[in-house]
Amino acid sequence: MGIFDFLKKSNAPASKTCKTCGTETDYARLINNYMICPQCGKYMRMGAYERINMMVDEGSFNEIDRSLKSVDPIGFPGYSEKIENAKRASGLPEGVVCGTAKISGCKTAVFAMDSHFMMGSMGSVVGEKITRLFEKATKDGLPVVGFTTSGGARMQEGIISLMQMAKTSGAVKRHSDAGLLYITVLTDPTTGGVTASFAMLGDIIIAEPKALIGFAGARVIEQTTGQKLPEGFQRAEFLMEHGFVDIIEDRRRLKYTVANLLKLHGYSSVRKLR
Repeated sequence: MGIFDFLKKSNAPASKTCKTCGTETDYARLINNYMICPQCGKYMRMGAYERINMMVDEGSFNEIDRSLKSVDPIGFPGYSEKIENAKRASGLPEGVVCGTAKISGCKTAVFAMDSHFMMGSMGSVVGEKITRLFEKATKDGLPVVGFTTSGGARMQEGIISLMQMAKTSGAVKRHSDAGLLYITVLTDPTTGGVTASFAMLGDIIIAEPKALIGFAGARVIEQTTGQKLPEGFQRAEFLMEHGFVDIIEDRRRLKYTVANLLKLHGYSSVRKLR
């Protein structure tokens, strides 16, 4: 997907303003700069199609299961309206985009979560789409590269959303048992039930600089433990120092790094399962 095709598909704004320094920048320029503010270097949050546009070879992305949409399984007040608002805000039918693509020539299964859709929360459809992607990758002998951003399990679906943690984790395990590679890229923020399931199950875990990564919020942890948390707690650099993250990578080098990891693991072409 080229940049002009992407802009047309996403109804993107003409410009965006950096929330850190207040600089307004032409949107096409931002896309070409990997959604990094050219003035202060702040990493702006990216939508799912922006991620995919940045990472995969042009014209190689084939989306799957786009038609899956959330319903209101427990009759939560206002949930249906919230879903419609999220669709308008994000331009997506749900909080994750899944498909297959090539990354520097390596055929790969890819998913990208989108924080503009109810803060990337995981409901039954998000869990189902990611599960189906892993099942397809297992069947076709493909590695999976996933980009996570989430506020956690979607409370409006109650226990059904929590069940997605086990469901997605089971699909990741079957993919791993088949000897296939799973790379996760943790972006700001990755929290809650997504962190507690498929986000942290990658064979190789990459994080963007200063990304917020955790389960419960820092304030909740401090109130529960009665202790002051260390400086930078739940940031990517702290997690890497303590062994939870393998690589922190500049967004501008991310495709190069992921492509090299895929090729190092033998994915210059599709591996057929026996």
